[in-house]
Amino acid sequence: MKNINRFFPIRFLPVLLIPFLINGCVTDSAIEDKTSEEITITYTLTKDQTHNKFSRLIEPVLKVEDGAIIEAFTEEAADEQIKPGMTREEFDSLEDYDPNLIHPLTGPVYVEGAMPGDVLQVTLHVVEIGDWGWTRIVNGIFLEEEFEPLLKTYVLSKDMKTLEFTEGISVPLDPFPGVMGVAPDTGEMLSTIPPRANGGNMDDPHMTQGTILYFPVFVEGALFSVGDMHAAQGAGEVCGTAVEIPGRVVYQVNVIKGGREISEPQYETEETYAVTAFAPTLDEAARKANSYMIDYLEDVHSLSRSEAYMLTSLAGDLRIGEVVDGNMLVTMHISKSIFQKLSLK
Repeated sequence: MKNINRFFPIRFLPVLLIPFLINGCVTDSAIEDKTSEEITITYTLTKDQTHNKFSRLIEPVLKVEDGAIIEAFTEEAADEQIKPGMTREEFDSLEDYDPNLIHPLTGPVYVEGAMPGDVLQVTLHVVEIGDWGWTRIVNGIFLEEEFEPLLKTYVLSKDMKTLEFTEGISVPLDPFPGVMGVAPDTGEMLSTIPPRANGGNMDDPHMTQGTILYFPVFVEGALFSVGDMHAAQGAGEVCGTAVEIPGRVVYQVNVIKGGREISEPQYETEETYAVTAFAPTLDEAARKANSYMIDYLEDVHSLSRSEAYMLTSLAGDLRIGEVVDGNMLVTMHISKSIFQKLSLK
């Protein structure tokens, strides 16, 4: 078993331990008992405070203390090059469309105290849909067959629960940020398109409101960014786009020191714990995800490595995150309901 101190959600602590938590710890009761109206936002970022690369050299637009709650407005993925109500013919006639402008990310945010080797916990308190969205077929990105070019735009609102795709077909809406990540330790200006160890373009539709994410920190301050909001997306995002929207995210950042070492982002909901893994192929990504879940079960639940591997075969759930952005993203989920207790060793 790895010689690592464990971090895990405070919700699992026995009640008797809660009074002894040190000042400054954020407990899940503090999060779960609040409605979106009761959350105290300490900073706001506009949709114009953006960048669209990943690098340690990108200057932060904001410096915040550990535990800060940030409200971030985000622009849709095409950075306003696609307009509400635009037709496919109008898009095809654009002479100045620049694919290099995609993924305007709000940030980066420098989190005081975050250092390489730490883990940045990001809690998604609020994820809201903007007032419109679009979906476009990007031919050749997944299926080799050429499809008729198609662009759909939609009128939306933050209170909408479903989208009428065509007459008689309604798609449920469950918004999430397609891109969330910290800065990698490189001076190169990396494309936001492929997911990497720092997170980035994970396009995982399970990372919705209420999710708690964990990112390995590679540079001082972590330099967290968010964007590429989606109102709805199937696992895989196979035509190349989702319901791409502007939006609003309210998130909280907490630095975890001396916790479990993680190589790529992990996350949890009320029901599940999940790991993510990227690789050039689905097979490679799936194997990495399985290995990361074994690490989690070994470190947090005190199983032997062989027992953990066996449990992933009985109760682990491999899922495709996305398959269209260069690197593949695979996740493995495990239900919290199977654990009767948590080892505190």
